[in-house]
Amino acid sequence: MTEAPVGDWKSPISSELIVSQSIRLGSPIVAQDGSLVWSEGRPTEGGRQVLVRRTSAGQIEDILSDPAFNARTRVHEYGGGEYVVGKDAVYFSNFKDQRLYKASLTSKKCDLQPLTAEDSKLRFADAVIDLKRNRLILVCEDHSKEGEPVNTISSVDLDSGKTAVLAGGHDFVAAPRLSPDGNQLAWVAWDHPNMPWDDSMLYVAQLAADGSLSNTRKVAGGEDESVSQPLWSPKNELLFISDRTGWWNIYREVNGKAEAVVTREAEFAGPAWMFGSRSYQVLPDGRLLVEYSDPARAGGSLAVVDPALGTLTDLHTPFTSFGSLSVAQVGGNLLVATTGGSSQKPSAVALLEVGNVDELIKSEAHQWQSVRLSTKSEIGEGYLTEPITVEYPTDNSQTAFMNYYPPKNQDYQLPPGQTPPLLVKIHGGPTSQASTAFNLGYQYWTSRGFAIADVNYGGSTGYGREYRNRLRRNWGIVDVADCSNAAKHLAKQGKADEKRLCIDGGSAGGYTTLACLAFRDVFSAGASHYGVADLELLAQDTHKFESRYLDQLIGPYPADKQTYVERSPIHSLEKFTAPIAFFQASLVLLATTVLQSMKDVKPIGTEDQVVPPNQATEMYEGLKKQGITTALVMFEGEQHGFRQATNIRRALDGEFVFYGKALGFNATMPEGLEPIEVVN
Repeated sequence: MTEAPVGDWKSPISSELIVSQSIRLGSPIVAQDGSLVWSEGRPTEGGRQVLVRRTSAGQIEDILSDPAFNARTRVHEYGGGEYVVGKDAVYFSNFKDQRLYKASLTSKKCDLQPLTAEDSKLRFADAVIDLKRNRLILVCEDHSKEGEPVNTISSVDLDSGKTAVLAGGHDFVAAPRLSPDGNQLAWVAWDHPNMPWDDSMLYVAQLAADGSLSNTRKVAGGEDESVSQPLWSPKNELLFISDRTGWWNIYREVNGKAEAVVTREAEFAGPAWMFGSRSYQVLPDGRLLVEYSDPARAGGSLAVVDPALGTLTDLHTPFTSFGSLSVAQVGGNLLVATTGGSSQKPSAVALLEVGNVDELIKSEAHQWQSVRLSTKSEIGEGYLTEPITVEYPTDNSQTAFMNYYPPKNQDYQLPPGQTPPLLVKIHGGPTSQASTAFNLGYQYWTSRGFAIADVNYGGSTGYGREYRNRLRRNWGIVDVADCSNAAKHLAKQGKADEKRLCIDGGSAGGYTTLACLAFRDVFSAGASHYGVADLELLAQDTHKFESRYLDQLIGPYPADKQTYVERSPIHSLEKFTAPIAFFQASLVLLATTVLQSMKDVKPIGTEDQVVPPNQATEMYEGLKKQGITTALVMFEGEQHGFRQATNIRRALDGEFVFYGKALGFNATMPEGLEPIEVVN
């Protein structure tokens, strides 16, 4: 093993390897014929999301082989729930025109038929199929009028494509779910200024023969209660998730009252940023397959819950992280699918085939099949580090949590007496959670000699409502303290070099990155990826879903205008002393059809209606004038998060090169990649 400083470590984990052999896997659904459908986000195809199928005979094929189609919806801008699988077709939203399409599963060629009208200004998500009435029931977001779009539970006829509103009256709706007998519909709703993880409500209505709703009633939810993911048992019993006890646990309705199915200080759901979450499923005999996270241990677990007994039995799997779950009884077999991964193994579309639920409980890890891996790369274990969960002290005599990744490269070690530079990673949201799933992007850094601290600051999910609520009115305070204290704790423990502490994050994580650099003297350098710099602008000019999010995180605007100004890094440029790089979508003018809810066409990122990139431009120009070492890298054609292979590479390698210049170690851009310009 060679002794060498950071900058001289050679790693097999390159940015080219990460993008050329990696895909994003999501939302597997087991069809009734035993075939399996899932989505693949492919950086090498411009980031388009492709629907893929493994037939019951085991053949894997693209459903969307036509490169003009991209299965993504823009409802709430973050999307999710973009497709639903029927007996002989998949119905999906196409990103470019937001129309619904029908993709045949019986044709040997790519047979796509538009279902909804062209230029209807309607967006769709989270559908279920109503076989009785030959229609989809889904979330519809109407952008046809001035002002905020209108969100409703609507139906779309499968023959004519005609759309009809079924339920509205709230600012937001989600998760329409039909009972097995087709006679009841459940859904979730919430209103400004709440987000779905703050206060939301669960409704149920009766369905008439003509498809209309009647006798609508509220089942659960309201002030200080978040509900999500309604489902129905085979006996038409309503199930749902609620955090009424402070933790997202599973409940069922019995004689008009909510009854806990299982009670634990654990989370059986996450924040509903996107549609289509499936963290639990009803098994054929009425028991439940659940994915949950326990703060006492890293990662998640898969288990079977028996509602009759209130018991939870953990399953043996090779995974510690799970995506959406899907189950189906096909002939005499029970099929279970998910996207599973671990810190050492890449995520995969995974399938388990057993005879029944009892066999599921007895199943072993080796029985799971990896149908599709998220990466074809085979990296030796000598280059892969494992996260260690750390609880550490922070402000106000409280503790916070992080996942610490020590550097690891079988060919190198630091010279005696040296400690590694640290990169503090800040998850987005901010209502979200750092994952322990396999992440080649993290291994890129650790195999080059960096340590990583992935922080679950106060306000993160996975630790109950009380921990999540620490960030109420405290964004820019609690998160900044927890992230700064994480770095200081590791430096004190000898696990990081206190003179080489770096920080980065995207979106909300980008805001915390900028706030740490502006308001704390802890970090030596940082990078903001499409980060928020101006809280006022975010409150005034963002999409509907998050337009009142800051009421909870900062305070009502404009009543608390002064707080917004004080916590906005863009108004505290004089406090920056450390080098900072900005990675952002480029400035272009969008057509009014995209910005239909805005009175004027404004220059914003090519699809980024979350964080306008002029914030990054203004900060860069201001810091450049002050003589701060900085860089601005703009990516044309990108959005809120980078999907194109070249841009992902330039952002990753560019950040490493920037830290090399800031911290004084050797770093160059790979051959063939456009270099980034660092000033001062």
